[in-house]
Amino acid sequence: MGAWGLGIGVIVSDSEVYMKLALKQAAKALEFGEVPVGCVVADASGVVGAAHNLRETNKDPTAHAEILALREAARRKGTWYLDDCVVYVTIEPCPMCAGAIVNARVASLVYGAADPKAGACGSLFSVPTDGRLNHRVDVVSGVLAEECGAVLSRFFAGLRRRQCP
Repeated sequence: MGAWGLGIGVIVSDSEVYMKLALKQAAKALEFGEVPVGCVVADASGVVGAAHNLRETNKDPTAHAEILALREAARRKGTWYLDDCVVYVTIEPCPMCAGAIVNARVASLVYGAADPKAGACGSLFSVPTDGRLNHRVDVVSGVLAEECGAVLSRFFAGLRRRQCP
């Protein structure tokens, strides 16, 4: 994969545009009191799925932004096979979400901030690029990383302030 694209006609400059949309989804998560993670799934036509975390709201451990956005994209496209899609997410996906991205046969993953405690796309594991799996996903990291990381840092700093007298 060269610097000009992500393999399916989406140019790298579009990554910032779509990441900003993912950041808007993360802001929506804050309105629900959720950890501010946002995700957008796009194909050549544009956004086909978008979501934010809803684990607390839905009382569902699988209601991560990526899972919800993949579900919406599959529903809108009429197929679970998302090989013409790029997933944009504000933080490095966890093992569950990385596995779902691989299982959906997504072409590329673009994420903002690394997650050294739970990231499965380069930090702790490298699920999307593991050659032992039946599909590999191109991964681009660090897109708007500072902005994505700052949203999470502010959220968790606020939680700590509320928990400490």
